[in-house]
Amino acid sequence: MPVPEALLRLIENPAFWAGEGSVTSDDPTSELRVAFPIIGGYALVLDLDLATGERTLGLRGPAHSEPIQLAWTPPGGPAPAALRWWELDLFARVIAWEDPTLPHPGLVVALLSPFAPATPEDDEPSIAAMREAAYRSLRREVPPAEPSGPEQAPLPLFTGDDWWPTPAQPSPHVLDEASIAELSRPERSFSEVRGGSRFPRELLADLVRRSTAHLEAVSSEQWYTDTRPIARHILDTGDLRPIPALLGALTEAGCDHPTVLDALSEPLVPAEACWMVETLAGAEPGTLLRHRL
Repeated sequence: MPVPEALLRLIENPAFWAGEGSVTSDDPTSELRVAFPIIGGYALVLDLDLATGERTLGLRGPAHSEPIQLAWTPPGGPAPAALRWWELDLFARVIAWEDPTLPHPGLVVALLSPFAPATPEDDEPSIAAMREAAYRSLRREVPPAEPSGPEQAPLPLFTGDDWWPTPAQPSPHVLDEASIAELSRPERSFSEVRGGSRFPRELLADLVRRSTAHLEAVSSEQWYTDTRPIARHILDTGDLRPIPALLGALTEAGCDHPTVLDALSEPLVPAEACWMVETLAGAEPGTLLRHRL
C-alpha cells in the first residue's frame, strides 16, 4: 500500500519525531490516517492529529470497516504498551515481506515502536538496535550541490580551495545521531492497556497466529530450502560476510522477490539483513541480531 504523500512530507520534519505537539504540514486537513495492511484483512492503523500531536493506534480486523482502538497517546507523552515488541517485530516483518517499499526495520518500526516499549522480559540491546536502524533509515531527498568553481580557468593566484570553497551539503538523514540515540533508548515508564475489557485480545492473537504461520511457510519454499545451508551458517556464526554468496545463490535459484534481494544487497543494513537471514533459515526472530550483539 503506498505511503500517503502527506506522511512522506511529515516524516521529514524532526519535530514530528521529537513529539513536540503540533507540527506544520502542507496538508489542509489536521488529521492523517495511515493504514499498514498485514495479512488476511488485518491492518494496523495510526491516526495522527497534526494540530494537537495526539496519536491513536488501532487494529482493523477482516470483518471491520473501522479499527478498534489499541492505545492513545497525548502529545509528548509516553505511549501505552499496546503491543509487545515481539508482536510489532513480527507484524513489521510480514508487512515488509508483502510490501518492498516498507523494508524492516524502517518506517513501520519508527512510527509504531513507541507503542511497543521494551518490558523486563525483552532483550533491550536488540530492540535498541532495531529501533536505531529504523530511525536512521529515515531519509530525505537532497538536491545536488550547485557548482562552486569558476566558469572558466582562474588565474594561478586564485586556484586554491580557499578561493572556491565547496558549498555545504545538507545531510539526507532526517534525524541527527543525538536524536536517534534518544529515540532508541528503552522507555523506563509506560502505562499498560492490554488488560482493559475493550482491548481486542482475540483479534490480536489471531493476527499473531496468521503472521507466524505466514513467515514459517516462507522458509519451506524451494528457492529458500536450497539456500538454507548458507543462511544457517550465517545464523550459527553471526558472520554477515557470506551474505553476498547467499544473495548469489538465491539469484541463481531464480529468486526475484524484491524484499529478499533488497535486504541482502549493498549497501547492507545489518538489522535488515539479520531479519531476512532469520526468515530464510526458519529461525526465531531476533536470533541472529542477538548473536551479533
